[in-house]
Amino acid sequence: MFSSALKSFSSNINSNYTVAASPSSTSGPWKIYDAKKKSTGKAASVFVFDRKSLDSHGASLGRSSASSVKRATEEVVERLKKEASSLARLRHPNILELVEPVEDTRNGGLQFATELVTASLSGLLQEKDEQERASGIGGRSSRYVTEDSEGGRKRRELEIDELEIQKGLEQISKALEFLHDNAGLVHGNLTPDAVFVNAKSDWKISGLSFASPPDNSTKPTSVTPISLSEVLNIDSRLPKSVQMNLDYCSPDFVLDSNLNIAADMFSLGLLIIALYNSPHTSPLETNSSITTYRRLFSSSSTIPSATNNFLSSRPIPKDLTASVLPRLITRRPAQRMTAKEFQQSAYFDNILISTIRFLDALPAKTPSEKSQFMRGLSRVLPSFPKSVLDKKVLPALLEEMKDRELLSLILQNVFKIIELLPSGRRPFTEKIMPRLTEIFIPPAASKSDAKGQADRDPAKEAGLMVLLEHISAITSNCSGKEFKDNMLPIIHLAIESPTHSIVDASLRSLPAILPVLDFSTIKNELFPVIASVFTKTSSLGIKVRGLEAFVILCGGSNDPAGSNDGLDGIMANTKKTSSSTALDKYTMQEKIVPLIRAIKTKEPAVAMAALNVLRQVGTIADADFVAMDILPVLWSMSLGPLLDLKQFQAFMDLIKSLSSRVEVEQTKKLQELSGTHGSKTDNDDFMSFGAKNAFSTNGGSNDPEIDFERLVKGTAGTSDLANPLSGGWDATPANATAHQRNLPNQTKPASFAWSTPSPTIPSTPGNAMGIIRPQDPTARTITPDLSSFSALSPSATQYSQPLQPQPQQSFNAPLQPQPNYNAASLQPQPMSSFQNPQALTSMNWSTPASNPWSSNNSTPATNPILSSMGNVGNSMSNMSMNRPTTNSPNAFTLPPPPSQRPIMSSPNSFSLPPPPGANSFTAPSYQAPQQSSMASAVGNPTQPKPPTQKSGLDAYQSLL
Repeated sequence: MFSSALKSFSSNINSNYTVAASPSSTSGPWKIYDAKKKSTGKAASVFVFDRKSLDSHGASLGRSSASSVKRATEEVVERLKKEASSLARLRHPNILELVEPVEDTRNGGLQFATELVTASLSGLLQEKDEQERASGIGGRSSRYVTEDSEGGRKRRELEIDELEIQKGLEQISKALEFLHDNAGLVHGNLTPDAVFVNAKSDWKISGLSFASPPDNSTKPTSVTPISLSEVLNIDSRLPKSVQMNLDYCSPDFVLDSNLNIAADMFSLGLLIIALYNSPHTSPLETNSSITTYRRLFSSSSTIPSATNNFLSSRPIPKDLTASVLPRLITRRPAQRMTAKEFQQSAYFDNILISTIRFLDALPAKTPSEKSQFMRGLSRVLPSFPKSVLDKKVLPALLEEMKDRELLSLILQNVFKIIELLPSGRRPFTEKIMPRLTEIFIPPAASKSDAKGQADRDPAKEAGLMVLLEHISAITSNCSGKEFKDNMLPIIHLAIESPTHSIVDASLRSLPAILPVLDFSTIKNELFPVIASVFTKTSSLGIKVRGLEAFVILCGGSNDPAGSNDGLDGIMANTKKTSSSTALDKYTMQEKIVPLIRAIKTKEPAVAMAALNVLRQVGTIADADFVAMDILPVLWSMSLGPLLDLKQFQAFMDLIKSLSSRVEVEQTKKLQELSGTHGSKTDNDDFMSFGAKNAFSTNGGSNDPEIDFERLVKGTAGTSDLANPLSGGWDATPANATAHQRNLPNQTKPASFAWSTPSPTIPSTPGNAMGIIRPQDPTARTITPDLSSFSALSPSATQYSQPLQPQPQQSFNAPLQPQPNYNAASLQPQPMSSFQNPQALTSMNWSTPASNPWSSNNSTPATNPILSSMGNVGNSMSNMSMNRPTTNSPNAFTLPPPPSQRPIMSSPNSFSLPPPPGANSFTAPSYQAPQQSSMASAVGNPTQPKPPTQKSGLDAYQSLL
């Protein structure tokens, strides 16, 4: 390829430029390669002529003509060198700019470097023909992929619309005016191959191989005149691209052999027709034959004129056909208009062309003219084609940004262009962003000096304000990394500006900035700058704006609709900030809330802005932080002396909302904990150990009204189980439970404490109960406070008959241990089962029973210890060792041994674990008298009689 050929030959271009491997376009004999200068990175185009193209074309000729072909080839090479050297001598904005002079290549070819060229006009017209053949006339704009000098592939967009043609033709005419009037030259071969389009979409003239001074010229020139007879002698042995193109040639050359400047204007007329023709070719088709050319001009029907629409297959604009083409396509040179007259024709009389003209001459205009032009430009920009805006208008505006007085006006038009372009990302990142960085970010070496100057530069601040107003256009046309590297320093500069309006604008731009930044950048680079300004500022406006910025940083919105809870039925399409762009919870709690707590002003605007911040933080912060830190701040601010009623109510609404959230979360937390450690009780006594209401009144309900209704209606026991044994270990017979509800002395729940037994009961190491060893190591031994049990007295006359004990039972007899606990576990019965031992012998139900546990018990006892043990023994015997258990919520229950314990427990009972052994107890127990069950104690005839067990000596003998 070309790159390998260039490497093998040492040259200035090959050493200093990086050249693409394949050509981007062609023009005549030249192949055009994209290149980039190694030292500066500036783009350029390298024109390369390969001599082999001439040799291969003449290789089929005989040996006799080889010498003449070689001579013709040398003439072609010299003529191409003349083209490059002419570019070096002719400097004009509309003539192709030469950056590296022509040099020979290793294989005898030529190369030179120019400004970056996008394409030649002939290449554009040829491509447009291909598109129109594929999709019809008026096909889409040219879009094709090219490869740059670094091997990257890019899509190139080129359009040839009406304004592009107008602009291009005016630029060509300016170049011709320069050649004719200043350089004193005739182009001689003005064809689409001689016109190039550069990166700014400007049309520029080249192809000066046949340039020559006109006949009878008096202007001094170094260009060698051409011989018309020689150049018109078309040599078929050479490519057509290196010879004069007769299709665009003036009859002055061919018919009159007259070399004059008007010949170029005739060629310009043919070029204009080719731009509108389909296919885009000259109306004269000569096939490089002088004879054909003469024949065409011998008939008026084959000569372009207004009568035959200038031989164009497509309509030509009226301004051209009416006044321009008739004065260009004419036989007499004197009747043709000059290049200057062409520029002044009605064809160019429109606002867009006039705008481009003014833009080209902008550096020479006065400051007032520039300012007036920039103010009116924004109204004209929508009328421009997109390609002209991108390649012509935008670069001109960016170049003029060096004038600081026009900076704000220019930036307004620049952002207007970005909005108009269908894809503004590429021009913004490639052209605008570097320019903005260069203007607003001072160099590192003179940063402090530049910062001091920036404080006193109102023009620069005005430009910064325009930039902040269009921050959304910036964020939508660059990536997050590009914004962070190039635009974020400008945002920092604006936030720290001493001008309050700029700080205000920069803080208001946060909703557009945050979505393109990552979390780390927001937290570590953006938030500290905002927090610093918020802390140091003395302006209430900046304070409020800073608080609004905190709301945005916390993921909220300052839009009133943003706080809508949706309960009004109106669905608002609010764009919420992504959580990934908000600060984390730690930063909110540890950085933002302390900043708000430190606010000393009582201004309502600041307080309400702080309210919005705390509302947002309160939805994210932990419940305990809300309770301990946020709510105190809210209460303090809500009592501000300057708040009105509505503002105070706003504080109270938030306080109630956050308090409710704390309550709900704390309640849920406690419920989850209770679910983990067992069922939670309504009783706040920590002694209850899971019992729902261990010492409440005898009833299933805590509602006194319900219990009273059941009591008076006599339906207290209807809901209980019919079978007293169906309740399991802890079930209470229905009638016994009913009797317990009717006891008159049972007016309040008995209290329970960890206290030691009553002083009336001697506390000796040899306690009659012995030491109860729990089976479960986690179980606890509970000592009831029996001193609080009041005396019992029946409330019904049916229990008035005294109970007669069996004569053989003596309460002073030694109490025998019970070997078998299979019937029931040792359970403290309700208070109705605690009886005085002597009351069973002779009991009068008309008087209240004495409490054996109270200190004022008057029952005589000859032996205090034995009497105590007898009392305890009798009481424990009444704790239903051998009878069905009750389902009273006030019962103390010792569960059965593990081997026979049913898997059932009352939620309202207090349980002690069974003894370690299945059938034995570690300490001696005391057998109650027979017939001492609850049923016999209350005299209930309907209670089923429990099975009789061994007692006394028989039980002791069976134990042994």
